[in-house]
Amino acid sequence: MSRGARDGYTSDMAALVTLGGDAAQFDSVELGRKEESLFAGIRGLGPVIVAYSGGTDSAYLAWAAWRVLGDDALAITADSPSIPESHKRDAEAFARECGFRHEFIRTYEFENPDYVKNDSDRCFHCKDELFRRLEAYAAERQFADIVYGVNKDDLGDYRPGQWAAKLHGVKAPLAEAGLTKAEIRELARRAGLAIWNRPAAACLSSRVPYGIAVTPETIKVIEHGEEAIRELGFRQFRVRIHGDLARIEIAKDELPKALTMESAQELTAIFKRLGFLYVTLDLEGYRQGSLNAVLQRAGENRG
Repeated sequence: MSRGARDGYTSDMAALVTLGGDAAQFDSVELGRKEESLFAGIRGLGPVIVAYSGGTDSAYLAWAAWRVLGDDALAITADSPSIPESHKRDAEAFARECGFRHEFIRTYEFENPDYVKNDSDRCFHCKDELFRRLEAYAAERQFADIVYGVNKDDLGDYRPGQWAAKLHGVKAPLAEAGLTKAEIRELARRAGLAIWNRPAAACLSSRVPYGIAVTPETIKVIEHGEEAIRELGFRQFRVRIHGDLARIEIAKDELPKALTMESAQELTAIFKRLGFLYVTLDLEGYRQGSLNAVLQRAGENRG
């Protein structure tokens, strides 16, 4: 999308917009006020690096930073084994479509034993590694600020990565503007951005239960499994591994399709080929952070 066309819809974008939810649930005046607050906050920054994973939040933030600052904004994506290759391709494609500057930076969290042991602070070590690399890049290239895509909803969840952001002085313009996940999607929809309805994403290491070491080999197996599920036509899902058992979470609105003998046979074949002895479909469906349930239970037991 050219800079001149960035405020208009292409025919493809218009088709995507028709798939959206009920826009009437949003107060347009309030939503516009929040977006202007976001733009004003970005405008007050110097040349900025956007930590850009390619998900809806960071993609909208990268677009907003480019709209406000032009080439003084640079989106950078971590080149890590924990990020699916398809997500990296999607991030690159969206940056190219919009026209904003985009680069990859290699991260080395798998060389950190504190990351590999996969305790409840794993996300801290991942974000700490990313932000250290971005800090060094910013100092070398004279960028004044680093921002990332945490939103208002994220502030109430267990997210150790936010500790790393505070440690490194990384700013959160979306949260500072009071924008929720749903509001960000709606603003992206109104802007005609193809990422407005992109399924929620998380790094592949989040599929491994706490206390079980994460390795590039393990998460590559998970990546292959999830790519195969995507090829079956499912949109929102996770593969959680528990030793020799693969537990598949699929969004509740897609569960009827998954709960057929045909899908059962296809899913079983996929994960048996990947070396699992047991394959199970989680009847609660997909939910973000389901592996955090063990942390919640531990807290209740201590209480």
